[in-house]
Amino acid sequence: MLWDLLPEEFPYEDKGCELFSSCLNCPFPDCLEEEPWGKERFLKRRRAQRMLELKREGKSVKEIARIFEVSPRTVQRWLKAVTSQESNPPLKIRGVRGVMREPICPNL
Repeated sequence: MLWDLLPEEFPYEDKGCELFSSCLNCPFPDCLEEEPWGKERFLKRRRAQRMLELKREGKSVKEIARIFEVSPRTVQRWLKAVTSQESNPPLKIRGVRGVMREPICPNL
């Protein structure tokens, strides 16, 4: 019975995921695949950061929209979201089971 083995005797294979090749070397404290919408949220943030980099390099909103195959309005929304996060990052508090949550009182 494999489930009854000690941790050091369990035949664990570190296969990783789509984002990182090894779970043991992943930079995140909690697995993104186990969080609700964790992987999708990470990929969207990374895409928005890349859009901002391109904008700072001098690309127009239309050019960025063509690169990412989205509408110019989508690019505008994502640029607004990522710039507002950079200028005023939300305070995060660890809640039950380590889930990051927004504080109830914004003055904390």
